[in-house]
Amino acid sequence: MAIKRLVLDVLKPIKGISIVELAEKIVEHRGIDGVNISVTDMDVETMGLMIVVEGENIDFDNVKNTLEEEGCAIHSIDEVVSGSKMVEGRRGRDEM
Repeated sequence: MAIKRLVLDVLKPIKGISIVELAEKIVEHRGIDGVNISVTDMDVETMGLMIVVEGENIDFDNVKNTLEEEGCAIHSIDEVVSGSKMVEGRRGRDEM
């Protein structure tokens, strides 16, 4: 089944491309319709990012390789949606 949404917790070096350029590189891949990148934290050398990727057929390896080429590290895969229908996740305990 095709991946339709990925939510990634990513660490990106401050030096290097901007998050605008990073989003443009990710969205160029076939099967990706949109990318949202939010800065979650920042220190002197790195920034934490939440990256949401949506499309009809996301190739995780392509996304991962693009991030690694730009010096980014995936901390965690926080959400994956796959199948013929987008299913919204349950709220966590702290959100109730």
